[in-house]
Amino acid sequence: MEKKHIISICGELASGKGTVSKLIAEKLNFTIYCNGDYFRSLGKEMGMDVTTFNDYVKEHPEIDRQIELNAKNYAKEHDNFVIDARLGWYVVPESFKIYLKVDINEAAKRAFEDNKRKYSENLATIEEQKADMQKRYLIENERYYNLYGVRKEDESNYNLVIDTTNFTPQEVAGKIIEEYQKWIKE
Repeated sequence: MEKKHIISICGELASGKGTVSKLIAEKLNFTIYCNGDYFRSLGKEMGMDVTTFNDYVKEHPEIDRQIELNAKNYAKEHDNFVIDARLGWYVVPESFKIYLKVDINEAAKRAFEDNKRKYSENLATIEEQKADMQKRYLIENERYYNLYGVRKEDESNYNLVIDTTNFTPQEVAGKIIEEYQKWIKE
């Protein structure tokens, strides 16, 4: 399979995908394609928070398929970008595939303190945030398995797996760039 200058970043909720994607794009002068922003905006348009919309999409798989198809088509026509998407590794197999994981307690804290998330997941406490994230994780995993037969948390799907719990986004981005540059030269 021919390699493309595309880095797909998948990972657990609040593992740093968005922040790390931006840092990588800046350093490599890449653009970003973000499925999550599109997904959240669709939910918002329908008056749903992100977890409720996840449940809705489970019953309307055509929405999920269209989101992934858009990413796949974008990759056919573009190069030099970071794809921030849960299934980016799956729909763009010629990309350098990253999985970011994080301790759930750290993830809940990050998400709760992230003001950009408030429009789609406005929860009252960190514990509510944690419970909501665990629910979303299960919904997504079931949905992706039922639709595509894949498990996004299966680490064998990726070229690189990083636990971001105790690292800064800059450290994570630096490691990804280092490994990507080795991969692209192989």
